[in-house]
Amino acid sequence: MDVDQRLEELAILIEEAKAVPLSASCMVNRAQVLDMIEDIREALPESLSDADQLLAEREGVVAEGRIEADRLIAEARAEQMQMLSQHEVYLVAVAESEALRSETLDEVTRMRRETDDYIDGRLASFEITLHKTLTAVERGRDKLRDQAEYDEEPLEEGGDLLS
Repeated sequence: MDVDQRLEELAILIEEAKAVPLSASCMVNRAQVLDMIEDIREALPESLSDADQLLAEREGVVAEGRIEADRLIAEARAEQMQMLSQHEVYLVAVAESEALRSETLDEVTRMRRETDDYIDGRLASFEITLHKTLTAVERGRDKLRDQAEYDEEPLEEGGDLLS
């Protein structure tokens, strides 16, 4: 299940939880919340592996672009060597070679920028998901601490609960 979806379910569970009278706390099914947290933990490595895969794909695209650029440059140089015998043809070949090299570098740069933008978008989405998860965990821990303090107050003030 998707991390965002599980976080949304956890938020709904907490929002709809029965309020504790005279308190800002609420009662939730511990097992249910822990199961949801475990599901989120299990889904996070999948999201991380997706991000790693995107990074690997980006590197692959960049490597392919470099290979293609090197191939095109090598082809242009080979063609250039064939045309050395004729001065005018040689000058044309040099100009075309440089244009092709420039075009290839521009294409590689464009592809890298698009890939970086795509990965940045995915990582931003992942960052938002992580932030939401951390926020939900912090709220849950705060509520647990508040509940623990609430539960300890009668013992501190009066001592014995039966008196």
